Amino acid sequence: MQYRRLGKTGLQVSEIGFGGEWLEKHEESESIALMRYAHSLGINIVDCWMPDPKSRDIIGAAISEDRDGWIVQGHIGSTYQNGQYTRTRDVAACRVAFEDLLSRLGTDHVDLGMIHYVDREDDWETVSHAGPYLDYVTELREQGKIRHIGLSTHNPDIARKAAESGLVEMILFSVNPAFDLVPPTDDIDTYFADQYAEGLNGIDPVRAEMYKACEREDVGITCMKPFAGGRLFDAERSPFGTALTPVQCIHYALTRPGVASVLCGYNTMAEVEAAVAYETADDDEKDYGRVLAQAPRHTFSGGQCTYCGHCKPCPVDIDIAMVNKFYDLAVMQPEVPSSLKEHYMSLAHHASECIGCRGCESRCPFGVGIAERMIRTSELFGE
Repeated sequence: MQYRRLGKTGLQVSEIGFGGEWLEKHEESESIALMRYAHSLGINIVDCWMPDPKSRDIIGAAISEDRDGWIVQGHIGSTYQNGQYTRTRDVAACRVAFEDLLSRLGTDHVDLGMIHYVDREDDWETVSHAGPYLDYVTELREQGKIRHIGLSTHNPDIARKAAESGLVEMILFSVNPAFDLVPPTDDIDTYFADQYAEGLNGIDPVRAEMYKACEREDVGITCMKPFAGGRLFDAERSPFGTALTPVQCIHYALTRPGVASVLCGYNTMAEVEAAVAYETADDDEKDYGRVLAQAPRHTFSGGQCTYCGHCKPCPVDIDIAMVNKFYDLAVMQPEVPSSLKEHYMSLAHHASECIGCRGCESRCPFGVGIAERMIRTSELFGE
């Protein structure tokens, strides 16, 4: 495993990191073993944006054997209220959630204290100026409960401003070749453009400037969404009309200016191995440029779920990300496999229960038409 300096934090992070979003979908013992296996291969950074007790308990147990050998990204503003993830700037709720994080992780600090999920200009103004939320973040750093201040965002305009503000030392940002082609917007409902921008040559100029700003200001980047929710592995679903490999996606991210680590989500040890294979891959295996240059130029349309979970909370407790994942898996096949339908039906709540409030859509970073997808999912699974 190779390690890179994470900007001005000075931390040496593994090029391949661990995104923990799938941990709570498995038995605790399996997920603990998965994290420890990843660590045995040299992975030393984990992101814990998830507020649910199970995910946090798993990470705490997994890192307990070598706490000093792990670099933990913990988020301030990701809370668990009434059994669901809720993003908030309310300091009282943030305090409860963060103290819970430390307790469940069995530690007195997280290495990277993340200002959680800032995609809109008004939210950036709230978190970056004097006020209760920023005071709390500063308090945590002064107390040593966070060692460095970071920020997570999907919006390159916000990322650039954060890098130039002097407030943060690193940024968690969504990086992959598909997302980089799409111009930014302050309107989350239209986060993706319907078509590539006119004159665009490989990367949107605003995103290119963001990467340059991070490199110039020595603000390190850790990457989320490196595989675009798995779409880049499937020629039919990829915006390029051709499939990329995990190694090619990882290489793309690691060749962006300022990027130090790619945080992949894993369900199995084989998936960990497929990512870590990057370290022994040759130049031909890493070459995404040849694949993209020969690919038909497809549009990366808006409305595609990457299963990030920011749509929560749902008033009727639908696990929207999992419902969308089952839907996407189902429509890839001529008919819905019985095993997939069984997994879908085992969910506590189903698409047919959606009340169409569209609150989830207002929180979605990628402009997914969730209410309409719930209708299609219900029809597809014959509810």
